[in-house]
Amino acid sequence: MLTIADVSKSYGTRELFADVSLFIARTDRLGLIGPNGAGKSTLFGLILGEEKPDTGTIEWERGADFGYLPQESAPAGEETILHIATSGKKLEPTEDDYDIDYTLEPRAKKILAGLGFKEGDAEKLAKTFSGGWVMRAHLARLLVAEPALLLLDEPTNHLDLEALLWFQDYLTRYPGGLVVISHDRAFLNALCTGMLELRAGTLHYYHGNYDNFLVEKEARKEQQAAAFKNQQREIAHLQVFVDRFGAKASMASRAKSKEKQIERLKEVAVEEPTEELRKMNFKFPQPPRSGLKVIELTHVQQAYGNHVVYRDLNFTAQRGDRIVLVGPNGAGKSTLLKILADVIPIQGGTRELGSNVVPGYFAQNRLDNLDPNLTVFENVMSLRTNENQLTEQQARAILGAFLFRKDDVHKPIAVLSGGEKSRLALARLLVKPPNLLLMDEPTTHLDIQSIDSLVAALKNYEGTLIFISHDVHFIRALAQNVLHVHSGRLTPYAGNYDYYLEKSKSGDARAALTAGFTDARPQQAKPANQKAETPSPKSPSKTTKPSPNEIRKFRESVGQLEKAVVDLEKRQSEITAELEAPETYADKGKFHHLNRELSTVVDQINAATAAWESAATKLADMEKG
Repeated sequence: MLTIADVSKSYGTRELFADVSLFIARTDRLGLIGPNGAGKSTLFGLILGEEKPDTGTIEWERGADFGYLPQESAPAGEETILHIATSGKKLEPTEDDYDIDYTLEPRAKKILAGLGFKEGDAEKLAKTFSGGWVMRAHLARLLVAEPALLLLDEPTNHLDLEALLWFQDYLTRYPGGLVVISHDRAFLNALCTGMLELRAGTLHYYHGNYDNFLVEKEARKEQQAAAFKNQQREIAHLQVFVDRFGAKASMASRAKSKEKQIERLKEVAVEEPTEELRKMNFKFPQPPRSGLKVIELTHVQQAYGNHVVYRDLNFTAQRGDRIVLVGPNGAGKSTLLKILADVIPIQGGTRELGSNVVPGYFAQNRLDNLDPNLTVFENVMSLRTNENQLTEQQARAILGAFLFRKDDVHKPIAVLSGGEKSRLALARLLVKPPNLLLMDEPTTHLDIQSIDSLVAALKNYEGTLIFISHDVHFIRALAQNVLHVHSGRLTPYAGNYDYYLEKSKSGDARAALTAGFTDARPQQAKPANQKAETPSPKSPSKTTKPSPNEIRKFRESVGQLEKAVVDLEKRQSEITAELEAPETYADKGKFHHLNRELSTVVDQINAATAAWESAATKLADMEKG
């Protein structure tokens, strides 16, 4: 399907890769891995024709099509979510179309639902959704179109775990080929039949999934080490003869022959195996020692309008705890982490820090930890205080450990990749070392080498760690206790993740992260009875058959009701986003105003939805005659 032959690519004096050759068949399922900056996304750009190779050729089989999902920045305009999802196929027949696919729209809605969109979201404008949700819509577009080859660049970054599991299962049945850049080991293990590693300017192919890759790579490394050792031993042996007899006339010809042997061996020299140099290499400084009790929540209440997250939350963490939060989406894991970090104020109860506790919060949205108006270097130097006396040299050293070198430190935040933002957010933690580290999805956007470096650093971290992650490898490496969050309740498991799997009788290690698939929210209080502010359309008299004009007018009224619901839901999303923003709480008056408005809007949505559903039912009866 796709042939890549002897392709090379450089930028200035920097060579990304050379003489890359690869054939991708229609049934191939390949994972593309390598450290940040190795050229993975550039290779995708060459395949797509967005860039030209310096040398070599890239040829597609006649009739083969492809679909591409970039890592970030999917476009969104005036189109609806459904329009994006179906834009890869024709919706309306032309004169030349005799077999229009009338299943297109239902299939698109089914895929959108699998990716986490709620009923009614398909008709909403894409621009009313966050960038992550727009990316999901574009992912749906690819799945609906079913191209011969899918090219996916970190497709799981914008998916919650439930959507990820659905997507992973869907891809196991996908009829075409697949090349995916991903840091997710479980994802690669479930899908891939071959692995491509870009390393040191060379593309290496390995059979099997990611686990198979690790075994085969280690075996190749051992073979290379043995071959290098044997070759060096042979060269040394020959050199001893040359050094000993080269000056003797009787042995000169033989010594010359040995020298030629040495030259031939050096021409085909086996390279010495080396470790990848471009990877994070850091450790957390020794944080100040805290008291035994690190943090305690007592009878905490938290809600967004009528949406109650916690009614009576009690929680205690002690020095040295390593706790992972698991549970269904919407259960309140991120809210709990924000409460612990004091990012959002509690609405009831108490939050008490222990003696000498210094919290550090690593947000899921990395920009919450960064100043977008500053450069990489300025973001670190902004943490300078009279106590730490951070110097420019120290800041550069810290940034260097996180792969920001030379002119990279002067990059503005706006041009950073997701991985670079994650690394910078980690670097800032080293300037003011916390002894209570709160991390929300810390592995997102990091490559596998960076994740391994983070695991190594956290294993040696002597503070208290509480985190959320959907990376089972990461959890198994670090978690010593599991806290299951569901329906506003916390259920502790006094053991590691495998202990939790055993006690909860969960089968699949990944699915267990969202165990409790029923409604994860506490029982919600019923809204106060009030009249709907949206007028209900008057139904025609039941004594006579409605005329076409009456049906038309009633249909218009139903449409107005539906639009009212959409507008209210949009306002609800806007208010919720404002309530989740830390800056909202700087103005207590604004917070209380938004909270009251949200309560009112929720009641209006309930009333408007009921009116619309009733009217839609009547309309269906009218149209039946």
